[in-house]
Amino acid sequence: MNQIFKSRYSILLSFVAYFIILSFIIRSILFISAAQKVEFTFFEVLRFYFIGLLYDLGTGLILTAFYSLYLLIIPNRFYQKKWNRIVSLAIFFIFLIITLFSFFAELTFWQEFESRFNFIAVDYLIYTYEVIHNINESYPLPLLIGGMLLIAIGVTYIFHKFKIFNTSFTSQTRFKTRLVFSSLFIIPAILFALIVKNSWAEQGNNRYVNELSKSGIYSFFAAFKNNELNYHDFYSLIGNKDAFALVKNELTESNTTFKNDSLSILRNLKGTDSAYKPNVIMITVESLSADFLAHYGNMQNITPRLDSFANNSVFFSNMYATGTRTVRGMEALTLGIPPTPGSSIVRRMDNEHLFTVGHVFKDKGYINTFFYGGDGYFDNMNHFFGNNSYNIVDRGRKLLNETYDGTRTLIPDNDVTFENAWGICDGDIFNVVIKDADQKYKKGQLFNNFIMTTSNHRPYTFPNNKIDLASGSREGAVKYTDYAIGQFIDQIKTKPWFKNTVIIIVADHCASSAGKNEIDISKYQIPCMILNLKHTEKMKISKMTSQIDLFPTLWSLLGWDYTSEFYGKNVLDKKYKPRVFLGTYQKLVYMKGDSLVILSPQRKVDTYLYNKGKNEQKPFSLPKTIVNQGIANYQTAFDLFKDGKLRY
Repeated sequence: MNQIFKSRYSILLSFVAYFIILSFIIRSILFISAAQKVEFTFFEVLRFYFIGLLYDLGTGLILTAFYSLYLLIIPNRFYQKKWNRIVSLAIFFIFLIITLFSFFAELTFWQEFESRFNFIAVDYLIYTYEVIHNINESYPLPLLIGGMLLIAIGVTYIFHKFKIFNTSFTSQTRFKTRLVFSSLFIIPAILFALIVKNSWAEQGNNRYVNELSKSGIYSFFAAFKNNELNYHDFYSLIGNKDAFALVKNELTESNTTFKNDSLSILRNLKGTDSAYKPNVIMITVESLSADFLAHYGNMQNITPRLDSFANNSVFFSNMYATGTRTVRGMEALTLGIPPTPGSSIVRRMDNEHLFTVGHVFKDKGYINTFFYGGDGYFDNMNHFFGNNSYNIVDRGRKLLNETYDGTRTLIPDNDVTFENAWGICDGDIFNVVIKDADQKYKKGQLFNNFIMTTSNHRPYTFPNNKIDLASGSREGAVKYTDYAIGQFIDQIKTKPWFKNTVIIIVADHCASSAGKNEIDISKYQIPCMILNLKHTEKMKISKMTSQIDLFPTLWSLLGWDYTSEFYGKNVLDKKYKPRVFLGTYQKLVYMKGDSLVILSPQRKVDTYLYNKGKNEQKPFSLPKTIVNQGIANYQTAFDLFKDGKLRY
């Protein structure tokens, strides 16, 4: 080791040491943050520091692999030249900045998601406008960049003080010695990259321990590599016909007639003679966790209007989101499908002309419109909605040469009073919706609107003088969103079209999904309510329900006949048995009552009993029938999309 430090490899070895030390510091900061929410045993702490050290070492070797190769092949007579010193120092400084930026990004990413880098971080690289502006509005970016530069200069000075650069550039290292030294760096780096999986860190039930065991940079590239998973390659399977038979049995309701196809869930649902067709406005609220509402025990009084609406609506008090991102909520609320592994279908290729909620409304004579206060290019939203029976109204920063089946209308500047990185404020988007509804009413057109709000998203900024909390906090953003929704409903009550308009308020996902368990069930619970339904008394639906059940239940209350390829059910049907679907990018959850099945890659199946009161998951051997039911839902959902059978 002493010989390596006295060779041209001194810079490389010192950089790896710097990387490991800084990784240790970052891991310790994240540990301190996590320790405020969950207790760690001594062995858990020992485990994530030890495993983390191995991941950091492997990541450091990978980062320096090309420089190791460079040190091997460049002859001494060139290595000691001035140009090499300049190039090497420049590359060294750039790598310092990159790693420091990565570490800073890890801290901010953890603050938002309580996780190391995952698919979300990969997605964010694509949408640079929103992400860069969000960071700029959320953090003092000039100070942070200045701080990173000062740290990089400081590290460079330390290397200079310890004569690491001088030792490297003045050494005479023979080729045979370089071959041995470079092999010690390059071979382990290649083996680590090819063999070591990021999922190996996920061995325990404590999710925080699993995340702290990882290296952020390695997690990022692992997520980039595994952005979509083939269910058949990675998850437990049962026979196709058996799988569809199980799903059909679960989807059978008192008014259901299936088509004659053993590998399909296509079916007709019979309505009533008293069916009616109201306008439908669905407000999909960004990151609205159930526990923001007083109905779920919150004492901050930040949702007074939503709590009031819940008391006078069809209120789903025990509903669960299918995922942890907006595109998962959109997938559930339009396709009515369990979350298949990898990215949401909203973001995938070949997602046009699917059997969506909008398709059912279109068949009934409605005009569907997707309203978004930001640029719908983000997360592929415009492509998905524009090619699945919806028109688009968005802010439109990026005007791509993309065509849609529906129309696209841009929100003009004169309709905007407040805007941040993610789009215009909720009050502004609601005003746009009101103008659009007025126009459609004058033309005698029925409308179904999907509104995606943005204000309850970091940086949590909104117009001044609207509420008694300042911008910049999650609580303030929630209260502003509550205020804006209240103002919107107060306004539309004066409209002639209101008496024939149903309003739905539902969250896309929770504000945070992180908890002690890999899948923290409580972090998926969301509020949902249907307002202004004719011929329907206010009611509280306390049965466990999923986002995918919302529209089948609404259409039942409206008395509609319709064709369905949805996995959602009418929760008021006498045959309904509570079950929900939850997922991350790799973990797929089926929960029926208190029976919890978690499907993971490598065909792993874990089963638990869930205690909602204590939010505890205890390992328990469940009957094979429940496990197979969970497998059947996810397996068939994947197959239907992959085989193009979700198209109309």
